[in-house]
Amino acid sequence: MKIGKQLMLWLWLLLPTQLVLAQEQVTLTDCQNWAREYHPLLEQQSIYQQILELKLENNRTNYLPQLNLNAQATYQSDVTEIGLSLPSVNIPKVAKDQYKLYLDVKQNIWNGGLTKANENLEKAKEETNQQGVEVELYKVKKQVNSLFFTSFLVQQNLDLLDKKQETLEARKKQMDSAVKNGTLLKTELDQILAELVKIRQQKIELQSHRETALSALAILTGKDLNDLQTLVIEINDISFAGELSRPELILFEKQADVLAASSDLLQKKRNPKLFGFGQAGYGRPGLNMLNDEFDSFYLVGLGASWTVFDWKSTKREHEVIQLQQQLVITQQQQFERQINIALDGEFRKIQQIQNLLESDRELIELQERITKSAASKLENGTITASDYLQDLNAELAARITFETHKVQLEATKINYRNILGNNN
Repeated sequence: MKIGKQLMLWLWLLLPTQLVLAQEQVTLTDCQNWAREYHPLLEQQSIYQQILELKLENNRTNYLPQLNLNAQATYQSDVTEIGLSLPSVNIPKVAKDQYKLYLDVKQNIWNGGLTKANENLEKAKEETNQQGVEVELYKVKKQVNSLFFTSFLVQQNLDLLDKKQETLEARKKQMDSAVKNGTLLKTELDQILAELVKIRQQKIELQSHRETALSALAILTGKDLNDLQTLVIEINDISFAGELSRPELILFEKQADVLAASSDLLQKKRNPKLFGFGQAGYGRPGLNMLNDEFDSFYLVGLGASWTVFDWKSTKREHEVIQLQQQLVITQQQQFERQINIALDGEFRKIQQIQNLLESDRELIELQERITKSAASKLENGTITASDYLQDLNAELAARITFETHKVQLEATKINYRNILGNNN
């Protein structure tokens, strides 16, 4: 018995916490952050970083000596001979079969800055790839925004239907009494009952739409459907004087950096290169061609190379890069042009909705007075239930339009900020 009381006490203590968690409000910013953190593309950023580290590690090996172990066995048709015959002198003769095992060593002393230029190019490519991921992740915001506001708007309509249902339920009770007393025809009550059935049908449809939108939002954010039941809109002011700060603009800059680094790498390839080399081995013959015995050998030296003339190949490749830079500039100009068109459209839409909201408020006040008058006339039997429902539905339609415009206004503001790239 004592254990049972303790268990009930623990359940009582935990219950409020569970209720708080179940009613936790979810904002659009929450959904956007969750969608970003949950998106598979985010993992690509760490992959690109790992790829860069591997490429840089390979690039650094240019500073290390290159070692090549070689072996060969040959038979040649002729060998060098000394065409002299001296008495009592044995002139050695080289064998036609020869064998050699040797190690080649090459050490870059200065490669014209090629290693550093290649490192800069790889870093520029990695930054471009990273920014490409940011551009794709930014597109997810538009999906999240659409699903969030769709879910919220449907919920607002459901709330209005609930209020209409409460009004009709109260009206039904009054009419039940009138029908029983014989002061009202049952057909008038049936009009109210039929309207209540229609409301239940509408609520089923709206709930289905809401669950569909929330389910898609749950997939994007990685959250459970129950965690997204209480959506709230944050009402914020919007500034129309903000600067364009889209991630695509940074991507254009990164692409230009890659082309600049490629141009620098081309130039470095033409620079003179200085290197040291050596060879050590064992074979027959060694470096002494007159010794027909197996012998060890080695040699060391310095070397240089310089591509003096490449038939203007580098010049043409530079021209290709310049043309590619022009393409990036034109793409950026076209992007900014499209953004400005979109911003102008959203700005005008915001002004339109703000004006509509003023007339919505006026219309709701008029429809409220009409509905109250109709309710009084219905009670006095001067109008039918059908006439009353017509006025009640007109009021509900006005309220739905008002709530829709309010949500559309916030959605358009968010869309304007999203197009602008301003997340504050």
